[in-house]
Amino acid sequence: MLKALLDLLYPPSCLACTKVLPGPEGFFCETCDTALERLPPACCRTCAEPGAFPGDTCPRCRASPPPFTRAWAPFAHEGPLARAIHRFKYEDHPNLAGPLGELLAGEAHSFLSRAPGLVVALPLHKRRYHARKYDQAQLLAGALAKATGRQAPVGLLTRHRETQRQVGLSEADRASNVDGAFAASSNVSGQRVLLVDDVFTTGATARAAASALREAGAVQVEMLTLARAFSLE
Repeated sequence: MLKALLDLLYPPSCLACTKVLPGPEGFFCETCDTALERLPPACCRTCAEPGAFPGDTCPRCRASPPPFTRAWAPFAHEGPLARAIHRFKYEDHPNLAGPLGELLAGEAHSFLSRAPGLVVALPLHKRRYHARKYDQAQLLAGALAKATGRQAPVGLLTRHRETQRQVGLSEADRASNVDGAFAASSNVSGQRVLLVDDVFTTGATARAAASALREAGAVQVEMLTLARAFSLE
C-alpha cells in the first residue's frame, strides 16, 4: 500500500534519462534499455577485458597476474549505463544505489552463483567522502548485498592515502597513483571477499585494493562492477 502510494507520488523514472517509466518494473526507458551495451562473451577469463585471447587470458593478466581471482561486469561503460553511473556518483543521487544494486544482482546472477558471500566496497578516501557526502561504492555494495542475501560490513577496507582521480591518467600513472593506497582489516583473514565498485577500467585500483585484502589474510578476492570501461591504449 505504502509502495503504491510512493510510486504514485514519485513515479519510477529511467536511471539514465529520468523519463517516467510506465510501471514499477524495469530500470530504463525503452529507448535507453535498447541502447545498453553489454560486454561481449569473448573476454579475458580473469579481468573481463573484451577480446579473444590465447588461453582466454589478456596480455596484461599474463604478464602480471592480478591478486584477484576473477573480475566481471555486465555492461560496457557507455551510453545509458555510463549516464546512470555519472548521475549516481557526481550529481548527488545516492538514491540510485538501490535500483543499480538490484540491476547488478540480476545481470550478474550467474557470476554471483559462485561468488564470495562477504561483500567489500572499494572505498573513497575520507576527504572525498566528506566532499561528496556519501560513498557510492559502499551504497552499491550494500544494495547488492541486500538483493542477494549477503553481508556488506563497513570498514574492512579503507583508502588511507588520498589519491589523484584516475580519469585522464595513463595506465602506468594509474598504477602508481593507487599503489599502497589501501589498508584492510585483519577481520578479512581467512575470508573469501567479493570486492564491489561501479566501474573497472585498467584494473589498477582493483589490483591495489585486492593486494591489501590478500595481505590482510583474505584467501580469495573476486571483483564485480556495474560496468567495464574499454582499457586505455
